[in-house]
Amino acid sequence: MATQRAEEERRVLEILRRLRAEYPEVKGTALRWETPLELLVATILAAQTTDEKVNRVTEHLFKKHRTARDYAEAPLEELEAEISSLTFYRQKARFIKEACRTLVEEHGGQVPRSMEELLKLKGVARKTANIVLSNAYGINEGIAVDTHVARLSRRLGLSQEKNRDKIERDLMAVVPRDLWFDFTNLIIEHGRRICRARKPRCEECILRDLCPSAGMG
Repeated sequence: MATQRAEEERRVLEILRRLRAEYPEVKGTALRWETPLELLVATILAAQTTDEKVNRVTEHLFKKHRTARDYAEAPLEELEAEISSLTFYRQKARFIKEACRTLVEEHGGQVPRSMEELLKLKGVARKTANIVLSNAYGINEGIAVDTHVARLSRRLGLSQEKNRDKIERDLMAVVPRDLWFDFTNLIIEHGRRICRARKPRCEECILRDLCPSAGMG
């Protein structure tokens, strides 16, 4: 068992080495943000939509709403209208407004630096919390499992689970903690460019000799 675990860890390190060489420009999330609050809002908005679409919306949104109080006191209908081009915009507007109300009432308007406190915010699950902690504060509490990370983890044989929390636990067991941030962002980039959901470009994949699903595309 120990030998198998060590072999899996070596494979993960090789996967990361190749991805880092392939995507040297990837340093963090593709969402555009300048403050932890902006990142929190953008990450909530990014659920089940693309970062590109979110960046187009936040270009205006972040100019108008600069503090947690701005969001908390904004009319819900106004927030909905400002993000209406995104999927589930009504739900997301409510999440942002309620999360920011909590920030104002319990955290002095600041985004907390702990997983426990972030998870108490409306609309925040572990994926969002991990993205905020790692990108904004340099804190590695876990691995952000979005659709790309979930899909590639299964295809690479790193997890057989479908539940994101269980996938995260499997990944945390084989990816060294100091590489969790890199793993998240590099895997996401590879999922966008090569290992796509419907038509993975296996013939172009630099990981094909390490991937048990190679050839499916």
